[in-house]
Amino acid sequence: MQCPVAIIGSGPAGLTAALYAARSGMSPVVVSGDMQGGQLLYTHKIENFPAFSGSGSDLVENIQKQLKVLDVKVISDTVSDVDFSGPPFKIFLNGGEVLFAESVIIATGASPKWLNVKGEERFKGKGISSCATCDGFFYKGKKVAVIGGGNTALYEALFLSGFVEKVNLFVRSEHLNGEKRLKDEVLKNPKIEVLFSANVLSFEGKEHLESLSYQIKNGKIIRKEIDGVFVAVGTKPNSEIFRKYLSCDEQGYIITDCTTKETNVKGIFASGDVQERDYRQAVVACASGAVAALSSERYLLK
Repeated sequence: MQCPVAIIGSGPAGLTAALYAARSGMSPVVVSGDMQGGQLLYTHKIENFPAFSGSGSDLVENIQKQLKVLDVKVISDTVSDVDFSGPPFKIFLNGGEVLFAESVIIATGASPKWLNVKGEERFKGKGISSCATCDGFFYKGKKVAVIGGGNTALYEALFLSGFVEKVNLFVRSEHLNGEKRLKDEVLKNPKIEVLFSANVLSFEGKEHLESLSYQIKNGKIIRKEIDGVFVAVGTKPNSEIFRKYLSCDEQGYIITDCTTKETNVKGIFASGDVQERDYRQAVVACASGAVAALSSERYLLK
């Protein structure tokens, strides 16, 4: 299949890029990936997006409705490989199809990081999760832990406090790193206990998670019985298959021009969390998707 613009990813950056590209008459083709909507689907409440109040899935659905009106083609598949030696640039899909595009916008986002400690892999899906919105319901009335000290961890803890018995928030540092309002809400919530300078070392149990062990500042190791754990220690960019062509920083974020979002390969642009290491917010992702689409249009008109 040939197209002027191929957009890889269907989170807020990719969907916004598709919206702008379609309105510019560029007939974009979106490769949605495994999860249409990206990590935004796991955000149960958005309070900092202008003129919008609701869940992340609500925001995604609203943009998808706009794309349907514009008749944007969305392919429900994942990318297995790319060839950016063109143009035309080649995008190989796992379903066997190959896209030939004059320009590409990468919006593959980022994935949750894990602790990589003893027992974590064993109990994933058996007491350990990275998404409270997805799995929190199973722990109604139980005791859970959230690991992390940033905005995501704070949101997870507040969400869970609505129906669990107790939330223990394990923070490796001596302070919380999120927004002030969120920090204030967490610290005054009677159901949330914040454990600072607490480094989780391992998870234990038989068939299901039963406890975790953590080390405190004085070096003492403590074992705590727990029903469920939600890991929220950051994300890593989904950029692996592009790195043989595109310049990335030491953490894997695609390096782009700060104005145009163009990569080191002319005609290839990146937007959203796959290139944004500092301000990973939905509104920022949408803005960068719009910029990438407008820059792609200018590139194609040259």
